[in-house]
Amino acid sequence: MIRLLIVDDHPAMRAGLTAVLRAEPGLVPLATASSAEDLDMAIQRTAPDVVLLDYHLPGADGLRLCRRLKRLAPAPAVLLYSAYADSSLVIPAVLAGADGLLNKSAPAPELFDALRSVARGERVIPPIPRELLAGASEQLAAEQLPVLAMMIDGTPPAEVAETLRLSPGAFSRTLDDMLDRLRVEVPSAA
Repeated sequence: MIRLLIVDDHPAMRAGLTAVLRAEPGLVPLATASSAEDLDMAIQRTAPDVVLLDYHLPGADGLRLCRRLKRLAPAPAVLLYSAYADSSLVIPAVLAGADGLLNKSAPAPELFDALRSVARGERVIPPIPRELLAGASEQLAAEQLPVLAMMIDGTPPAEVAETLRLSPGAFSRTLDDMLDRLRVEVPSAA
């Protein structure tokens, strides 16, 4: 049984996802949330295995929410879900600690597979095109490049910080800065 929390600001999307996921054996939608505040309350009430998190929420940053979720103990798996999930979001999603990234246009079986995979601890991250990695490297400071490389390779954040001799606070500030530098803007109607 995979316990799910759905986070999306569109009521029809939340209702549709809940219905589709409820009908799939082994997937149990526990609750939905439409904002960062709703997410905090729902996490405390439900302790889900996986959070299906919309990348673009009004007044909230899906990447920062993902980072916050991944600092919980125990941390749920996070599948970022966006109508604009393309290769440009892969690096920011990895830096935010997302376990997966999926476009909302994906067929239901692909969504089910992605949820099951991240619940098993697997990463569901599309390949990063070489030119995108080169562009990201140009936007980052030289001392941030080892962080990028290790995170892309799947090194756990605590191990990255330890290896690079960064305190938890310094590592957190580094990731925040990297996410700011690599920010991907999506249309406000997303």
